[in-house]
Amino acid sequence: MSRGSSNAGWDRHITIFSPEGRLFQIEYAFKAVKSSGLTSIGVRGRDAVAVVTQKKVPDKLVDPSSMTCMYRITEQIGCLATGLVPDAKSLVQKLRQEAGDFKYKFGYEIPVDLLAKECADKAQVYTQHAYMRPLGVSVMLVSMDDELGPQLFKVDPAGYYVGYHACASGTKEQEATSHLEKKLRAPQDGGSAPALSTNDAVELAITSLQSVLAEDFKPDEIEVGLVSQEDTKFRVLSVAEVEAYLTAISERD
Repeated sequence: MSRGSSNAGWDRHITIFSPEGRLFQIEYAFKAVKSSGLTSIGVRGRDAVAVVTQKKVPDKLVDPSSMTCMYRITEQIGCLATGLVPDAKSLVQKLRQEAGDFKYKFGYEIPVDLLAKECADKAQVYTQHAYMRPLGVSVMLVSMDDELGPQLFKVDPAGYYVGYHACASGTKEQEATSHLEKKLRAPQDGGSAPALSTNDAVELAITSLQSVLAEDFKPDEIEVGLVSQEDTKFRVLSVAEVEAYLTAISERD
């Protein structure tokens, strides 16, 4: 990040504002997410939420089954983490503990919106103490809520979270966001974005990733996570299921 001499030294501590009111360490955390080399997309449909990301195996000696960006927090809540993998694993562990403590205390599973709030609170606290660094990871939390239906939340390194119809993170975040905005353009009368079926949500997530990265994926080159009304448990689709979706997309085109 290029900065003029007037900004020199303002990135020494996470808690110091620059004269322009910026926290450079937070901006570096966002750059860490984008420098991960991965792009992730989440799409919320009428009765399902689908998330998709690239799967890159850095070494031929690595067991591909041991690498993932998708984690199950509870049986119903899934997490797609984009950014630094060690930071992601640390955050996932904290979220699992938070969800477990909530169920032990109240006797039912934690709602995904509350878990997103807790996740954002943890990230925001890192911006207040000089002895902590922000986590270089952006997470999408998905779930099928008993009352509100499919839910998709995104939490960034600054501690900002909000619900989405569709969102993206990672290297090509801006391009993917623009593509999704075109595909999910709301009606001119101010209505909400079009409701998608389960298959449509999965296919839109995959085709958006293909379009943004300008490449056709093999089934083992992407990960697809899904939670739906038919199966409220979060699961990662098998290679065979991903291949079926890719085949349907190619035949449709």
